[in-house]
Amino acid sequence: MSALYWWVIALAVSFALSVALGPIVIKAAARLKAGQPILHYVEEHSAKAGTPTMGGWIFILPCAVTALAFGKGWGFARVAAIATLAYAVIGFLDDLLKIKRHDNQGLRPYQKIISQLGIAAVLCWYAWRNPTISTLVFVPFWGTVDVGYWIFPLVAFVYIAGTNAVNLTDGLDGLAANTTAVYMAGASVMLGILAAFTPAMADLLGDLNVFCASVLGGLLGFLLFNTSPAKVFMGDTGSMALGGAVCCVAVFSRLTFYLPLLGIMYVVSCITVIVQVGYFKLSHGKRVFLMAPLHHHLQRKGMSEAKVCALYVALTCLAAAVAVAGVYWGVNGMAK
Repeated sequence: MSALYWWVIALAVSFALSVALGPIVIKAAARLKAGQPILHYVEEHSAKAGTPTMGGWIFILPCAVTALAFGKGWGFARVAAIATLAYAVIGFLDDLLKIKRHDNQGLRPYQKIISQLGIAAVLCWYAWRNPTISTLVFVPFWGTVDVGYWIFPLVAFVYIAGTNAVNLTDGLDGLAANTTAVYMAGASVMLGILAAFTPAMADLLGDLNVFCASVLGGLLGFLLFNTSPAKVFMGDTGSMALGGAVCCVAVFSRLTFYLPLLGIMYVVSCITVIVQVGYFKLSHGKRVFLMAPLHHHLQRKGMSEAKVCALYVALTCLAAAVAVAGVYWGVNGMAK
């Protein structure tokens, strides 16, 4: 059967499981009193205090089940699903500590970094040992380059930066979920183009596309409960898992250098935080933004959560179009 057939099946199954699981997770979180602690300086979100968190399981479990069920052997889909679950565990522990302490301080930064590095190290080894990935990466609008042993720091950096960037983007109802849904849809198109022009990679890329469909379907189901006003938050459980998923898709397809483009709003979240913190320290208390990351600045400027979310989706769609063009241009040139 065609790769498109399995993509549609994975999308539909993951979506259905997510919709069915949503009410169960929300009720369980409410019974456990797993309410989201709200930062005291985010006045706009004070009404959200107590909203059930750790809702990321609504899309994580369907994604994992679907990818493991429809993935092939120890191919990309199943490895990506396991990596996503591993990052979800880090976020889950972070959320548990926040709930237990009734504040927004979960795992210590060094604990998060060490845990993320540990998983990233295993995935670095997997990428290096896999002949389909090896030390090759696609350069936007160009072709492939062999980065040699630089693949190790490159992949490690991608996982550390990527997971934390997605985590920073999770600040408004539906923001991270919608942005990542567009990311996965764009990535699916890019994988389809790669598979068409690189037959040797077609089967593995099709397998990875099953994972993209599983994530996308789970997120679409989750958004029924997370769109403003949200009935549940994904928490760090969800955002860490999404970060791992996003990075796996980029690294396993050799599209590592496309991640900053397709994930443009993750990059924006990171940069605005770095600029804000850096300028605050250098200027002894002055700020560039009303609040960082950018989505909080826009909210304080008067934009509703729905409009901020729509803006992020639109910009990610534009970035995805450029990324798709870059892949087509690059591999089409290689084929000639």
